[in-house]
Amino acid sequence: MLWMLGWIIIGLVAGFIASKIVNKEGQGFVLDLVLGIAGAIVGGLIFSWLGHGVESAFSLYSLFVAVVGSIIVLVVYHAIAGRRAS
Repeated sequence: MLWMLGWIIIGLVAGFIASKIVNKEGQGFVLDLVLGIAGAIVGGLIFSWLGHGVESAFSLYSLFVAVVGSIIVLVVYHAIAGRRAS
C-alpha cells in the first residue's frame, strides 16, 4: 500500500513538472496527477524498451523517467484537445 502512495506522489510531481515544461501552467491538481501517473507508466515502458531498467523505489532516476513520460503524454493530450477544439 505504501508503494502506491509513493507512485501517486511521483506521478503528481512528474505531472506538475511536465505541465510547467510543456505549457508553463499546470492542468489542475487532478489532471496533473492522472497525466503524471500515466506518464510514469509510459516513461517506464519506453525506458524498458530502450534497455534501461526502471527502479521500483523513489529516486531521481525514477522521477526523471516519470517526467519524460509525462511530457510525452501531455504533448499527445494537447494535440488531441487542440484537434477537438478546432
